[in-house]
Amino acid sequence: MNEFAYRWENVKQRIEQACFRSGRNPGEVNVLAVTKYLDIEGTRNILDLGLQHIGENRVQNALPKWEELGDRGTWHFIGHLQRRKVKDVVGRFAYIHSLDRFSLAEEIDRRVAAGGYPPQRCFLQVNVSGEESKYGISPQELEEFACEVANLSTIEIVGLMTMAPIANDPEEVRPVFRELKRLQGKLQRLRPRLRVPHLSMGMSQDFEIAIEEGATWVRLGSVLVGGGKRGR
Repeated sequence: MNEFAYRWENVKQRIEQACFRSGRNPGEVNVLAVTKYLDIEGTRNILDLGLQHIGENRVQNALPKWEELGDRGTWHFIGHLQRRKVKDVVGRFAYIHSLDRFSLAEEIDRRVAAGGYPPQRCFLQVNVSGEESKYGISPQELEEFACEVANLSTIEIVGLMTMAPIANDPEEVRPVFRELKRLQGKLQRLRPRLRVPHLSMGMSQDFEIAIEEGATWVRLGSVLVGGGKRGR
């Protein structure tokens, strides 16, 4: 068993245990392999394991991998997206996890319409922790922002995304994940047509807590692909 396969088996066991603790079905949890520190061959090895979802956060680093491997798996853009980079993301990445301002939504709308692409699936990024270093709309802005984006027929809002603070004890960030789940429920009650079925939350250091609090997508870097850097 190679290193990637060993790590993947370990991750699957941890997901199953987190789901058991929280009374969830492991089939509800999707794993997004964050390959930003891997080269083309490393990314190919991840796909060879049967992992279907690839996450990249830098357009310039992702494009060579997509050109080589884009016909395999489903590609997700998970980093902060600049408007001038939208042209490189739309039509290649099935999901954008970081929609956080209406000017970006308008640019996505323009590019999708111009290219004749199907609606772009997006997560709305919410800065639940309130950290200045993090992108995302505030929880107070969520309902209005979601309604504005929903008026664009070229964008499909598939859920909410957040990033938790770095903490020595993962339990310290549980309230962040719990709050995103609460915001999802509130939005679903107030605006049922929006649905927002998914929650993209949890990374290598805290994904088990996120799963216990309702994550349907976890973004796993170092715990899955190796390396000491904090994977989105």
